[in-house]
Amino acid sequence: MKLHAALAPGGRAVALGFIPNDDRVSPPAHAAFALTMLATTPGGDAYTVGELDRMFRTAGFAGTELHHLAPTAERVLIARRSP
Repeated sequence: MKLHAALAPGGRAVALGFIPNDDRVSPPAHAAFALTMLATTPGGDAYTVGELDRMFRTAGFAGTELHHLAPTAERVLIARRSP
């Protein structure tokens, strides 16, 4: 919520990384990252597209857009603040 408040109307916030789909098993590289987080960190996990979208919306953002960063496996979820 602090990030939302700090942004000007129309501003953007970005989540970058291996963001798995809501099924948690696709895309494969993102599912492997989530498994690595689970196995190597206390309570580790990776937030899914849906979970991040809900977090951004709860913080007051109007919506999110998912983009693939080819040729990498990373994806970016961009949240926009209402104008």
